[in-house]
Amino acid sequence: MLADAIQHYHDLLTDAMAQDSQAQLEAQLRKRGLFFGERPLTTVLRPRFLTPEQFDFIQRRVKVLLRAFHRIHEVGMADAEFRRQFRLTEQEEALALHHPGYRWPSPVSRLDAFFLPDSLVLKFNEYNAETPAASAYNDVLSEVFYGLPVMGAFMHRYRVRPLPAREGVLHALLQCYEQWLGRRERPRIAIVDWGEVPTYSEFVLFDEYFRAQGLECRIVDPRRLEYRNGRLTADGFAIDLIYKRVLISELLDWGGTESAMVRAVLDNAVCMVNPFACKLLYKKGSLAVLSDERNAHLFDREEAQAIAEHIPWTRLVEERRTEYNGRPVDLIQFTLDNRERLVLKPNDDYGGKGVVLGWTVDQSQWEAALKVALETPYVVQERVVVPREPYPSLADGRVYLLDRQFDTAPFCYFGEFTDSCLTRLSTEPLLNVTAGGGSTVPTFVVEAR
Repeated sequence: MLADAIQHYHDLLTDAMAQDSQAQLEAQLRKRGLFFGERPLTTVLRPRFLTPEQFDFIQRRVKVLLRAFHRIHEVGMADAEFRRQFRLTEQEEALALHHPGYRWPSPVSRLDAFFLPDSLVLKFNEYNAETPAASAYNDVLSEVFYGLPVMGAFMHRYRVRPLPAREGVLHALLQCYEQWLGRRERPRIAIVDWGEVPTYSEFVLFDEYFRAQGLECRIVDPRRLEYRNGRLTADGFAIDLIYKRVLISELLDWGGTESAMVRAVLDNAVCMVNPFACKLLYKKGSLAVLSDERNAHLFDREEAQAIAEHIPWTRLVEERRTEYNGRPVDLIQFTLDNRERLVLKPNDDYGGKGVVLGWTVDQSQWEAALKVALETPYVVQERVVVPREPYPSLADGRVYLLDRQFDTAPFCYFGEFTDSCLTRLSTEPLLNVTAGGGSTVPTFVVEAR
């Protein structure tokens, strides 16, 4: 059914239909501010489609994996020796032990995966448990694609359901605040990140959404925050709840633990989502903790099966013996000898920075990258199959279909479930919008009428 739906959508895109749809798409991108820095968020004319069965499969498997992530976070918070596996810095560790006033370590998160829909192969290669971006982009792009002429024609034959994400963020924020405060009350919200980040346009979308829900909100740069007499403010606006988009590592690099924001959170003068405790799960080492044979005893049978099926083999880069496919190996020598099947990733970075895909470099470059990985916290991860689908674009007044690699990134809430999904496309091996290698499309569940 999915292949038929995609083919029908493409058949509807005559040059005339594509020109009308492209003109409307470009106008809406400009009107709604759907740009990542200077680049439009999307450059194609088709959204991502999933069948109800495929999305249900993703939801069920994510639910089990989130249990396993919660388990390693629990153990990590209670056991300093176990916590070393996440490779927190000294400052991060001290902050992570601060109780946020609510029970969820990562109320809003995103699991990034590659999903082969025909075979239901699903491999999660990262867990953005700190500052997951693009939920507002996803929702507004869904509205934009719903209005395209080609979508109107497509919906004569197919039912199309969006997978909205913003309300999940809103409910997570409000429920965390209610637990923190001890009663139900509407908070004054600050969306906090640096003013120059390319995702600023998404903060504007969230600001508009929160205000439409009757909440007071401001977009605030951490450098504008003041903490006096037990209140955190920005230009006179008193803040009850921080929707934290700034990375903890960047915040600490800038102001250490003495910044107004950090001091206010540690004094419990303001509620912050996500909390400092999320840092354990945000580290790419969290996937190594899941997949390392040393930790297998922590998981029940269902969790262990989900880890084996959906988490690629991942290890922190260090001198040690470990296992690969059940056989003992020397980790460093194995990494040196298997460049074509491995990836090196910084333990704490984003936007594809520092990632080395072994099959895209020669052996000398790989050896140099491994040397860096031994000096700075890195993980080594097994390569996974990246799926491809044709997506239509308009160029010189004509429609062209180009195979693009794509990922599948479910938005998760309370560390318990997913109701929405981000999709990023790329013609490059590294699928990351921040790295300049891709664009974003909304994800819809599609059924034949």
